[in-house]
Amino acid sequence: ITIDIDSSYEAVITIDGRGNGQSDRPKGPAAYQDHEQVADVVAVMDAVGVDKAVLAGVSYGGQLAGLLAANHPERVLGAVLIGPSIIFGPGHPARNPKHVIAELERHEGWDKFNVHYWRKHYPDFVDFFFGQTYPESHSTKQIEDALGWGLETTGERVADSVLGRGISQNNGEDVFRRIRCPVLVIHGDNDHVIPHGKGVAAANATGGSLVTIAGGGHLPQARDPVLVNRLMKAFGDRGAPPAARRTTWKRGSSRDKRVLYLSSPIGLGHARRDLAVAEALRELRPELKV
Repeated sequence: ITIDIDSSYEAVITIDGRGNGQSDRPKGPAAYQDHEQVADVVAVMDAVGVDKAVLAGVSYGGQLAGLLAANHPERVLGAVLIGPSIIFGPGHPARNPKHVIAELERHEGWDKFNVHYWRKHYPDFVDFFFGQTYPESHSTKQIEDALGWGLETTGERVADSVLGRGISQNNGEDVFRRIRCPVLVIHGDNDHVIPHGKGVAAANATGGSLVTIAGGGHLPQARDPVLVNRLMKAFGDRGAPPAARRTTWKRGSSRDKRVLYLSSPIGLGHARRDLAVAEALRELRPELKV
């Protein structure tokens, strides 16, 4: 949650959702219903004395940010929904409620997204899930961080949280259409967890803008933090609802290939070696800028 304290200071407050981080881990699906978790966010805002905020929610946090904007419009200046796990729009075939609770004979691939597997083989599920979360190349650090955080909770609590979201509630498209504050949706078009179509549906329902990250996965704020931070800052700085736009951001082949070569030569010989390495790089990849 981004909070304007006064004209000269801006604070960012992050909330650990129930069952995660330093927050409590209540037992039972009823404790993880949407309205319970929205109430948690409102309680935090009250506790720090903030009347209004710009919300930023990732995945299921995007669903909660949208519900808060719709049901408590007086508390929300704007909402950034990143890879939002909303309940309308095209769904992932292995993430429907029946599949999640089914007694399966085998658990390969996305069949691991299942309450029975979480309870018995949670570490393996975490390893699989976060491998799917980052389809981008060179994401080893992000995956390692996510594995560590994922293992701070248990399969039982993950089962409770997912089942709690499935308890019958009217939190779908009609609710999102009630949102009147500015909305920015950020979604990778290679998201293996939440289909990109859900981001499109969220933008359409709210009249918000959509930034598509070409080749991006489910957690762009970790994989492309500079881009996401800039998008959020520009969104928060506008102060007025922007015209709804659809844009695509591309990495890789759309940008120059560049290498920053850092050297700490002890003497002239080392400097010559490093220059030779740079020249060899240019010979191997003529398009490379060193």
